[in-house]
Amino acid sequence: MITGAVKNKVDDIWQRMWEGGITNPLEVISQLTYLMFMKSLDDRQLEAEQMAQLTGAPLANPVFPDTPEGQRLRWHNFKNEPAEQMFATVSQQVFPFLKTLHTGNAFADSMEDASFGFNKPKTLERAVAGIDDLLTNIVKDQDDLGDLYEYMLSKLNTAGANGQFRTPKHIRDLMVGLLDPKPGQLIGDPACGTAGFLISAAEWIRRTYGETMSADQWNLFEGDQFAGFDTDQTMVRIAAMNMLLHGVEHPDIRNQDSLSRLNTIRGRFDVILANPPFTGSVDVEDIDDSLKAIVETKQTELLFVALFLRMLKLGGRCACIVPNGVLFRSNAKAYRELRRELVDHQRLEAIIYMPSGVFKPYSGVSTAILVFTKTDAPNSTDKVWLYNMEHDGYTLDDKRDEDPTHNDIPDILARWKNLDAEDARERTEQSFMVTRDDIAANDYDFSFNKYVKVEYERKEYPPTSQLMAELRELNAKFADGLNTLDAMLTKDGE
Repeated sequence: MITGAVKNKVDDIWQRMWEGGITNPLEVISQLTYLMFMKSLDDRQLEAEQMAQLTGAPLANPVFPDTPEGQRLRWHNFKNEPAEQMFATVSQQVFPFLKTLHTGNAFADSMEDASFGFNKPKTLERAVAGIDDLLTNIVKDQDDLGDLYEYMLSKLNTAGANGQFRTPKHIRDLMVGLLDPKPGQLIGDPACGTAGFLISAAEWIRRTYGETMSADQWNLFEGDQFAGFDTDQTMVRIAAMNMLLHGVEHPDIRNQDSLSRLNTIRGRFDVILANPPFTGSVDVEDIDDSLKAIVETKQTELLFVALFLRMLKLGGRCACIVPNGVLFRSNAKAYRELRRELVDHQRLEAIIYMPSGVFKPYSGVSTAILVFTKTDAPNSTDKVWLYNMEHDGYTLDDKRDEDPTHNDIPDILARWKNLDAEDARERTEQSFMVTRDDIAANDYDFSFNKYVKVEYERKEYPPTSQLMAELRELNAKFADGLNTLDAMLTKDGE
């Protein structure tokens, strides 16, 4: 659990960075991430050296060479140097060393084109001191490290920039709870951003199944179980560090345009969790033919859903966020055809309609969660569960303050575990089942309002003559009041 002391320390470091001229929130995160990686490399080697001394065994594969030049690169040596000397050491020696470091670690492998962003020795000195205090004296274990980094990433939203890279954690956790990812399953996010969905999946598996996992399952967990791709190399580095700090050392995190022909993955994943880009289009010539076979379009929100189907194994499941236009747009053939594909040739399981404030303050777009299973077989969809989420535990204004008394998420998860009972729900309620035939009869429109039953209540009003009499009485009182006020003002004027 993140504490007030940790938050205050991070806020102080963040403020020092801004004062030093590093004002882009994403750049602040990047530079602090590099420092955290420098310290983690040294800490690990210090632990290995202590173990080697205790056992008398030789030190295996040290990161830092046992030479004066190699030892100068270590955190515990340069952290106490004067500001000017530290700046020269880190910028001219340590950082270039990290860029050539290939340890099989996803973060190290992503450093090749990283840029050193500190331009003032004093700013670097303060950041190093702050990170050292935070990671040495305040944050003590792996869970705290993960929470620390999540808090740092949350400041991207607070700063009002690049918020599109993060899906709120409680929404991610909801989607993971719907799919229940398990040990041994391969989990992917083709538009991973900061790897939030992969983190939530890893936490779910560790918390739910950790005590019963085999050695092979733990080995997979620490590496190939999780894969994420993003077109922004900076986000790839942040995602890799996020995974590392959450105990996943060797995930498959790559800088890759998932929609392009360079992505050749087919039928690999058991689970896909994603919040892909909502808007935009891509060059038709660059779209893989396998995606065109599912949906002929340039719109990224449609292409990504088609991509999820291609990347899933048969029987693999997906929970993804889509803008509401995907649910009901009928003026473009591709939207309807994608909806028909999900219903007629896959197994559409649920549509959860989210309130428009979920992504505030940086977007007011209305969205929904689609849950489906890849079957590539006709008539796989029998019934689809619809849930109209009205509250998510936070206010729906730009502040997004916690509001635990208004939260539908626990109800969603509880009902999801007992879908048989949803058959008895009336269509006047917040959730209910609809059949495949219902959807087909509505021309594959997924709008909630197409299926909800609105009950009109007859209300009796007084006769018009009574209402007019009441209005005349009110008007007379108003006129009397004006006359009284006028008399008072006339008297005072005398």
